[in-house]
Amino acid sequence: MTMQEPVDLLYIEASPMGGASTSRAVAQSFLDAYRRANPTHSVDTLNVWDTELPPFDARMIAAKFAVLRKHQATPEQQALWDSACAISRRFNRARRYLFALPMWNFGLPYRLKHFIDVVTLPGENWQWSRETGYVALLQDRKAMVVYSSAGDYPATQPADPSDHQKPQMRRWLQFIGVDDVQELAVGPTLVPPDTLQATREAAMRRAAEVGAAF
Repeated sequence: MTMQEPVDLLYIEASPMGGASTSRAVAQSFLDAYRRANPTHSVDTLNVWDTELPPFDARMIAAKFAVLRKHQATPEQQALWDSACAISRRFNRARRYLFALPMWNFGLPYRLKHFIDVVTLPGENWQWSRETGYVALLQDRKAMVVYSSAGDYPATQPADPSDHQKPQMRRWLQFIGVDDVQELAVGPTLVPPDTLQATREAAMRRAAEVGAAF
């Protein structure tokens, strides 16, 4: 499979905790059921902690404007911008998305935020003009987001005022055109082991149901 070929499902792991991660355990149940239901579908897995993400710093911003505003980009600037575009295109080529996403300090893990900043690029998944304003470029996409949190923050709308995890994901996905989003919130995880195990198992069963029909 080349980076240009479409992918049926992109699984984005945003927890660094491996087998100890609640969000990843539940997402894996979704993924296993999805694969059983769709044995011919292609799946790409991207762990944001293992993926090399270019810094979105002053050098990258200068490269962005040099390329997009048709200035004379230096070879270094073009290479920087191309590195961001390559990651964005890997994301954009998927038809479906699965996220395993823990809550950190009421919001997103910083590494996932870095990933979002790298892949959300003008001309790749959104565009802007004076006539139209912002326009999402992704179409006919769907996502499943598995959230976990130490506290009890269900996937309700509007979200709890302290919950900055779900609103940010919802707004970002909407911004780039992923409008069909299903959510499963697992929490609270800061509970006795027996209680956590029961919570995880119930969430895993629900995730498998959703994955089989996704």
